Amino acid sequence: MLERGDCRGPVRRRLRPEAVRSYLARRFIGPDTIRFGPGERLLQSQTAGLTWTQDLAMGRRFYAARSNLPRSVREKALDSYLANPIDGASPLGIVKALSKLQKGEMLSPRSTQILLATMHEAKTGPQRVKAGVPAGWIYMHKTGTGQELSPRSTGYNDVGIMTAPDGTSYAIAVMIGETTVGIPQRWELMQSVSRAVAALHRR
Repeated sequence: MLERGDCRGPVRRRLRPEAVRSYLARRFIGPDTIRFGPGERLLQSQTAGLTWTQDLAMGRRFYAARSNLPRSVREKALDSYLANPIDGASPLGIVKALSKLQKGEMLSPRSTQILLATMHEAKTGPQRVKAGVPAGWIYMHKTGTGQELSPRSTGYNDVGIMTAPDGTSYAIAVMIGETTVGIPQRWELMQSVSRAVAALHRR
């Protein structure tokens, strides 16, 4: 949850993309800037080769419309996005943001609490990084998945904060770009990261 301005408390409505971009620009300067695009619906439809209309939000209409597109249209849209992404962030940029969030340097105390609680309750990606987190540790996270156009997959991600029983926290960002590797192998890679963090902590 983002805030309007710097100290007016949590916003209870959806912020416009330009407000999110302005917020990020004030906090991330340099090569690790986090870029926010037009919003998830417009981004996903554009990357798929569709023009967003509100009726696509109903049921599975988006998926039906996407499946009806010629493959050539989808490939052109995906290639265009990959050549010049309108959003994105480096893993280091994400890790820095997560570190700031954990320290309470991103949002107000209330908004920080809400966002961390939301990440803690996330149900997505149980076989990604989370499956490698040892018992007794806490993993608060957010997954992300881009377009799938078999055999290509783009944007298979899991980022979060992994906390040891002694309270030590580690910010993690595993971000797989374009790949043709199968999902089980992606899971294995992600789980190896959380296991490596835990092993390093025990040293």
